[in-house]
Amino acid sequence: MSIDARINKIARELMMELGEEVFRSNNGYKEAVISSMEDSPDNLAKMIDHTLLKADATFNEIERLCAEAKENGFASVCINPGYVRLASRLLGEDEVKVCTVIGFPLGATTYRVKAEETREAIENGANEVDMVINVGALKSGLYNLVFQDIKAVVEAASCQALVKVIIETCYLTEEEKIKACLLAKYAGADFVKTSTGFGTGGATPEDVILMRKTVGSEMGVKASGGIRDYVTAQKMIKAGANRLGCSSGMKIIKETPIEN
Repeated sequence: MSIDARINKIARELMMELGEEVFRSNNGYKEAVISSMEDSPDNLAKMIDHTLLKADATFNEIERLCAEAKENGFASVCINPGYVRLASRLLGEDEVKVCTVIGFPLGATTYRVKAEETREAIENGANEVDMVINVGALKSGLYNLVFQDIKAVVEAASCQALVKVIIETCYLTEEEKIKACLLAKYAGADFVKTSTGFGTGGATPEDVILMRKTVGSEMGVKASGGIRDYVTAQKMIKAGANRLGCSSGMKIIKETPIEN
């Protein structure tokens, strides 16, 4: 069976399990995600979420992250929720967005907690939220729970912030990756994202290809985890990623060839 046929088969199975009307009522996408996907791969900086999510990140490091993002024109800074207000103040009206993480890094909190975390992040100035699905629920076959988990964050974002759904590919089978992407798509999310960077593995071109085939052209695909150089970044973009989560953004930019 071809991968396209496999995706269609899994989609039909999910539709039967969750109900066709649920899918039909949640397949709209915000205009913001389309515009965010128009950046040319030639402008690599605008495809990078300049990331600092380590537990011991200091306020001075966040300040430096924001300064680097402004200077190089990165798509966003991706930081933990406790730094959102600071980053929002530092970036001001700059085009660089403030991205934060929800239910991070395990995804095992309840949907109500994730929804409240999303609302507070937006109040503090977040423009984008990267939420982690309940991986254990997905692997247990509790697809309605995963769907409601994602939908709660999408509704909490209320068209005020892009929603990226981290499926943590390193823990999933091919079928589970397809199901996670389909659930994110039909819950109304804007992007699917490979990894937290805290799991047993990060992004691979093969996973990005699969995710892009699953969600089509209407959604974004963010590759994250283990992207530490220009060559790897280009592999992810060629595979279909239109956003990259990188803590090595500065190194990647410095390695970018200068056209004559």
